[in-house]
Amino acid sequence: QVQLVESGGGLVQAGGSLKPSCAASGTSVRINPMAWYLQAPGKLREFVAQILSDGDTYYSDSIQGRFTIARDNAKNMVYLHMDSLKSGDTDVYYCNLETFRRSYWGQGTQVTVAS
Repeated sequence: QVQLVESGGGLVQAGGSLKPSCAASGTSVRINPMAWYLQAPGKLREFVAQILSDGDTYYSDSIQGRFTIARDNAKNMVYLHMDSLKSGDTDVYYCNLETFRRSYWGQGTQVTVAS
């Protein structure tokens, strides 16, 4: 059974950094597309970043250059390096894993940026 568990969110001052992590079990992060999404209260989840099995990465225009998605195959984890955080980055961030059968989600981790 595939499970994703996020951690590493928290409260940070504007301009600061955070590195949420996503621990996967039941499958390998190396062979499946992994992604991060954000969701504000009352809104749909929005794409943030993705890393494919070949290592290619993709980012939303809104965070381009400030966030970096990375993968640790040995630990079976995916990270989102968040730099130059803004108050508008305050949201719940979700880890996503895609297989050919379905999409899996973690429980989310709250990121709060104080201005």
